[in-house]
Amino acid sequence: MANNGSYSNDRPSSGGDPPDYAADPASGGFFHSDYKKHDDLKQMLDSNKDGLKLEAMKRIIGMVAKGRDASDLFPAVVKNVVSKNIEVKKLVYVYLVRYAEEQQDLALLSISTFQRALKDPNQLIRASALRVLSSIRVPMIVPIVMLAIKDSASDMSPYVRKTAAHAIPKLYSLDQDQKEELVHVIEKLLSDKTTLVVGSAVMAFEEVCPERIDLVHKNYRKLCNLLVDVDEWGQVIIINMLTRYARTQFVNPNDDTVGEETVDKPFYEDDDDEDEDTEKDEKVKKTYTLDADHRLLLRNTKPLLQSRNASVVMAVAQLYHHLAPRSEVNVVAKALIRLLRSHREVQSVVLNCIASISTMRKGMFEPFLKSFFVRTSDPTHIKLLKLEILTNLATETSISVILREFQTYISSNDKEFVAATIQAIGRCASNIKEVTDICLNGLVVLLSNRDEAVVAESVVVIKKLLQTQPNEHKDIIIHMAKLVDFITVSQARASILWLLGEYSDRVPKIAPDVLRKMAKTFINEEDIVKLQILNLAVKLYLTNPKQTKLLCQYVFSLARYDQNYDIRDRARFLRQFIFPTNGSEQTKLSKHAKKIFLATKPAPVLESKFKDREQFQLGSLSHYINARANGYHDLPDFPEVAPDNGVRDVEPTPVYQEPRVKKPHVVKKRSFYSESEHSSPADEDSDDSSEEDSSDDESSEENSEAESGSESEENSKVRAKSKSTNAPSVKKVSKKSDDSAESDSDEEDDDDSSSSSSSSDGGGDEEDDDDEDDDKASESSETNDSSDNEKKKKKPKEATAVVKGSVSTNQSRSGAAKPKSNLDLLLELDDVPPTITPVMTPSLGGFLTPLTTPVAPLTSTTIQHASASFIPMKTTEILNRVSGGGLTVVSRFTRSPHLFSPSMVSIEFTFTNMGSTDISDIKVGQKNLPPGITMHDFAPIGLLHVGTSLPGTVGIDFNDSTQPISFEIVTSERTCKVNLRASIGELIRAVTMPENLFISEQGKLKGMTEHTASLSLPITCNNSKAICQRVYEIANVAAIPGTDPSVLRFAGQTLSSKSLVLIIIKILDGEQVNVSVNCEKMVVGSMLLNEIKSHLRS
Repeated sequence: MANNGSYSNDRPSSGGDPPDYAADPASGGFFHSDYKKHDDLKQMLDSNKDGLKLEAMKRIIGMVAKGRDASDLFPAVVKNVVSKNIEVKKLVYVYLVRYAEEQQDLALLSISTFQRALKDPNQLIRASALRVLSSIRVPMIVPIVMLAIKDSASDMSPYVRKTAAHAIPKLYSLDQDQKEELVHVIEKLLSDKTTLVVGSAVMAFEEVCPERIDLVHKNYRKLCNLLVDVDEWGQVIIINMLTRYARTQFVNPNDDTVGEETVDKPFYEDDDDEDEDTEKDEKVKKTYTLDADHRLLLRNTKPLLQSRNASVVMAVAQLYHHLAPRSEVNVVAKALIRLLRSHREVQSVVLNCIASISTMRKGMFEPFLKSFFVRTSDPTHIKLLKLEILTNLATETSISVILREFQTYISSNDKEFVAATIQAIGRCASNIKEVTDICLNGLVVLLSNRDEAVVAESVVVIKKLLQTQPNEHKDIIIHMAKLVDFITVSQARASILWLLGEYSDRVPKIAPDVLRKMAKTFINEEDIVKLQILNLAVKLYLTNPKQTKLLCQYVFSLARYDQNYDIRDRARFLRQFIFPTNGSEQTKLSKHAKKIFLATKPAPVLESKFKDREQFQLGSLSHYINARANGYHDLPDFPEVAPDNGVRDVEPTPVYQEPRVKKPHVVKKRSFYSESEHSSPADEDSDDSSEEDSSDDESSEENSEAESGSESEENSKVRAKSKSTNAPSVKKVSKKSDDSAESDSDEEDDDDSSSSSSSSDGGGDEEDDDDEDDDKASESSETNDSSDNEKKKKKPKEATAVVKGSVSTNQSRSGAAKPKSNLDLLLELDDVPPTITPVMTPSLGGFLTPLTTPVAPLTSTTIQHASASFIPMKTTEILNRVSGGGLTVVSRFTRSPHLFSPSMVSIEFTFTNMGSTDISDIKVGQKNLPPGITMHDFAPIGLLHVGTSLPGTVGIDFNDSTQPISFEIVTSERTCKVNLRASIGELIRAVTMPENLFISEQGKLKGMTEHTASLSLPITCNNSKAICQRVYEIANVAAIPGTDPSVLRFAGQTLSSKSLVLIIIKILDGEQVNVSVNCEKMVVGSMLLNEIKSHLRS
């Protein structure tokens, strides 16, 4: 509908036709008079003015960007594809790329225009034309598009070649028969050396022919080297492709069987000595190295961990996870932690990957434990992922911090998060036996929580934990049975009923009563509860038929007519075990009913739900949703034997040889003579440096000319020749040196450090003499200028000090004129001025001066270290005479700080030779230490005579853990493996403090960090002195003086973490005492309380 040439939007339409409102409500046509704006845009596009066309196209592209429909403008826009205005043409192509697929018939009319645009001088127009042409999805124009892609793949512009790579997958999806021709184009694009193209070429390779890894072989090293300079999108594509490529070309770096063939083939050796076998194993491990190309990939991707793009960091992280050796994977941890500061969407993906990694590499993220603490502002799915990671990272040393975090999470308002926290506590209790009792007691406390959801989840978790040790927790089962009347959550009620049925023999009086209550409410219960009521009825009938027979019959009668067919079928099935229908008293089923229903059931294994995600590639969509997504390809397995790496060898192109060929003939000739006359190491060094820079090449050859001239003067005949030939050449050199002054400035900077030392030896005088000699040797004054230029060239980099003169002069100055190499100049330490060497002044202190500032004297209000109140003399044999071949080793804890580190336990070894021959070379061999534990070896013993004993002291930092350590004691004849374990009391150092400070510190360690117990003392230990002695024997603590004689207080500090350990023993009437242990490390407190109890009772 025309508007009679007017651009006014307010003018009503002429004629009787109704107004043509905009079809899109979002355009606002219903609410204002601008309903004819599309007609106005069409008129603007039909105008002869480029300004109006450009304004119209900007408005149309703005509509497209906002998601509005502008397809009805296609005929008006496509006419402007022939516009001569570059800006208009660019916007027209942008529009056509968007709508060419929808308006294929109209787009086909302009194909000839697009073909002409492929030859346009402007690279943006050529690329846009190809982009539009490939967006027209009509099989008829496939040959045209193929021809355009082939031409564009050879275009001079990298941008056009990049566009050609993007057009390849479009054409392939339109006609897959073109694959062979497209593969040839991809092969050509993969060999491109421009960083703008390679990313898109790899993308086309992945879409069209990912199985053709032979196309990658020759481009592998180039892709690795260009990776840092490629755009971020291309980096992600290339890294993912190289990950798959490396999985097919390199062996598994973490395969423990690598190198076994060498060990299992003792062709020339006897396997009669264990020591030789050990040495062979070590040798194999040392000789195995990564393939050079494998190492190249890891080395070139490592810098990308600092990328600002989260996708690039994640791509490198998955590459290291799937390809790197175990010892090198930890480098990605810090980069992944950095991504947690990003948006929620990024956090979700990163945390998902960290949760998967933490199931296999627990120690990788332990240093960053606090980064996974939950914030109140986190959304629920982020909280759950962090909770999963914290549970995976829990160890004996970190469990106390994690449980304290969990304790605060339970009070959250997010019910889903609270339920997951309770499940996490159960997993920690199941995985770490030292805190099982603590967690179980904490969960029992939650049973009295006001929130029913918390109680229900606690019941479910307690049920799983009780299966591990039901005999010790009868009281908990009774307590849970009383909750049946109050809990309404079906899952919790079903768990209680299952526990009562499984352990009915522990509560024979309570279980039948619960069944009676359940029979009353059977018809109102949920299906899952009804099924457990049937199970409870069967188990009680088998263990107590007199009291429960009638109840069972009643329950099975109700279940027989239940609405749910599952319950009816279950009742019919179970009835045959206890109430046979054939009237006989016992059938085959009923005979074995007890074995079937009352069989011992294994405790459930609480595992992470991320354990089975290793089958998917890290960071992929399939890994995130834990299901195979459409289009996902499995990561290939490592080959058992690596394929030939020669396929990646590429003949080097002579890039650096071209400048040498193009040099002037005279200069080349003189460098040849200088090399033939003398080949000193200094000349070789200068040749090597010349290959790096063409300007350095020229300067080195010029100096070699001067060098040859100076040496030729020692012979009169050669000197005569040099007079006739060197003068004109020097003139050429001086002119050339002026041209290359800029390139020589780098050499002068490098040689500043050595020029100072040469000047101290009278270098200036020699240069003056050189000028005089040059005047005599040359026939014109031009050599003065050349000698001035040669002063700049006479540097130690060329390793010569050119001196021209008579033979007698050279002999008198033989020491100064002797050629010196770079290494000689660096080793001339006598030339260094004495003021450069550091001087230690009294103000700086001597070697015995402490490195830290003096500590203020301790006051009576501070915690101070104290000496041990009891030194144990008990020894433990760690190596007996038989295993040690006559050598016995006993250990004793000295309770004194080790000299190497105050966090180490000092252990005294006593080595005794009880054999018939002397033993020599006793030392520590290979150590097998858990993570976080370090060991300082004892001094090697050279010789131990028969019947003699020698001591040795080791220091071990147990990291506040009682895990045993294993190491080898090696002698000249054999290797003996020994194990050593420390009791929890030996990991403590005695400290003393005032009573008020003790009470204050104890007040800070309440709740889960406090462990209490009551016990009766034997007659031998019924006074304060005896109790103190028993405590001193079991732990290295110090007594705290107090006013109340019935309260004994002891204090200590863990060696590694410096956590306070506070012990209080209250003596009650009679022989009863209350013992409480407060420690931030909950595992330490729990274990110490158990040891004190057992020692006081003994």
